[in-house]
Amino acid sequence: MNNTTGAFGGDPMLAPRYMNIPTFMRTPFADDPSDVDIGLIGVPYDNAVTNRPGARHGPREVRNASTMMRTIHHVTRVNPYSLCRVGDLGDVPLPHLFDDQAVVDDIENFYRKVAAAGVTPLTIGGDHSITYPILKALGTKQPLGLVHIDAHTDTWDQFLNTKFSHGAPFRRAVEAGVLDPKRTIQIGIRGAQNADEGWHYAQEMGMRVVFIEELTERGCAEILEETRQIIGDRPAYVTFDIDSLDPAFAPGTGTPEFGGLTPIQAQALVRGLDGLDLVGGDVVEVSPPFDHANITALAGATMAYELLCILASARSSKAE
Repeated sequence: MNNTTGAFGGDPMLAPRYMNIPTFMRTPFADDPSDVDIGLIGVPYDNAVTNRPGARHGPREVRNASTMMRTIHHVTRVNPYSLCRVGDLGDVPLPHLFDDQAVVDDIENFYRKVAAAGVTPLTIGGDHSITYPILKALGTKQPLGLVHIDAHTDTWDQFLNTKFSHGAPFRRAVEAGVLDPKRTIQIGIRGAQNADEGWHYAQEMGMRVVFIEELTERGCAEILEETRQIIGDRPAYVTFDIDSLDPAFAPGTGTPEFGGLTPIQAQALVRGLDGLDLVGGDVVEVSPPFDHANITALAGATMAYELLCILASARSSKAE
């Protein structure tokens, strides 16, 4: 690893937050995936958006905002950095940026190398299309379960003659055999649509779709209990779309939907996944050009830290 904070005892957390190169969570930059247990990765890609662009700038701004993160979780008392070696693996190179299929292949190949090194990836997007190739890389041996927190099911088919829009990743993952739809739960879904294709496909395939009204009525604890039953004790992935939050808390996103999660609800949902066999996670759809006072980037960084804590717990429990 490359650590440039020798003046602060070699601990980047001791340096003032405005100093040094802004890596995710102020972790060391790692050239080699084998140097880390959990790799923080950026995927600066948003060619697959169907509305407002800008998520390509998400990784950079979430890196900046993540300097506000500290080490010890105030509720669980988990310190992910004491449990695992955590480092920033940089951004996925995308040399074929305007070729949809090639982008999918490039992302998948990058994550195959990460998985081969035994690294648990925590990704910052980028639009939600990036989750499909990540699942392809991580779900090779067996289809993964999925906890999907979002305003949208992202199970539509084609949009403007492409199969790889950010509204289609989980349909593509089911078709590729890397996602188990019966071990998938989608939480926070809302917003009127011009067609019910996405909702219908998700439910027809056996995905559990929890609309925001049901979550509000039943509460996070009940939904989390059901989530644990659906996921079981087999490997699963967590994906958090920032538009799951109400636009009051996350205005900087491509497809905002009114009436969303509060930050407290979002944190409770992620914290409640502790103890599951989690093999990776991501935070997507932060669009800095539409942000105000970096509030969405801070929300993305904070939710990434919440994911980091449960991924570190899952990783360390396997090592025991």
